[in-house]
Amino acid sequence: MVRLSPLAALMGALAAGAAEAGEVECHFESGTLVVPAMVAGIAGDYILDTGAAQSALHETAAQAAGIADTSLAGDVTVAGFTAKAAPLTVADLDIRTWNLPTPAAGVIGADVLKAWVVEVSYAPCRVRLWPAGQAPALRGRDLALGWDLGRPTAAAAVSDDAHEVAGRFVIATGMNVPARLADDLAQAPGAAKPDELYPQGVWLARLPQVTFAGASGRDVAAGLMKPDGEVVGILGAEVLAHFRLRFDFPAGRLTVVPVR
Repeated sequence: MVRLSPLAALMGALAAGAAEAGEVECHFESGTLVVPAMVAGIAGDYILDTGAAQSALHETAAQAAGIADTSLAGDVTVAGFTAKAAPLTVADLDIRTWNLPTPAAGVIGADVLKAWVVEVSYAPCRVRLWPAGQAPALRGRDLALGWDLGRPTAAAAVSDDAHEVAGRFVIATGMNVPARLADDLAQAPGAAKPDELYPQGVWLARLPQVTFAGASGRDVAAGLMKPDGEVVGILGAEVLAHFRLRFDFPAGRLTVVPVR
């Protein structure tokens, strides 16, 4: 049997055109979900992150393709589905891509994905897409999918065994930190370098418990963030990797199936 590389599979999907359902092999490495895709004519590996409100090209990839603008409109194709003339920014994404074995060409965010039903499985890593109303039934725990500053949210809770904070968290399939909490709700007493707990830093604290979709995880690595919108924090890929996730964006529903 001949095994196609992810990029070859992408090109085959482009040649065949969009189907009723699409599926693509992804990679889950260094806590980051990466898929082969084509964005503004640039084929490569892209971080698939529902927690990103705006899709973007890495400035290195854009410059190599002769793109000098800081914003543009371009087609985004993933798993055989295409979003036409999607608004894109061009930005330095080194903070998101430095630890990946292959540099990512950009980020595909919720602004593009929200038109479809998107299912993410981390092991084995697969991303499936359907048009609105076309996905088969999936038995799992259904959560109400909300929005905050262009990012999908769902209910979750965190605890230090003495206090619990519950509320809406951004569900970020591609964020490489397991969890971040708004610093008006959480602290890391005794941290030698508290600034290193924030997104530009390199240090994480430990969170005694995270509860999501009826399941609890203990001793979870976590960082801090400045308050951002109305959310308590963000749940990232290393927490979400314990589940199969189906984002039915058009229906406003997130179906969560624990992986055993």
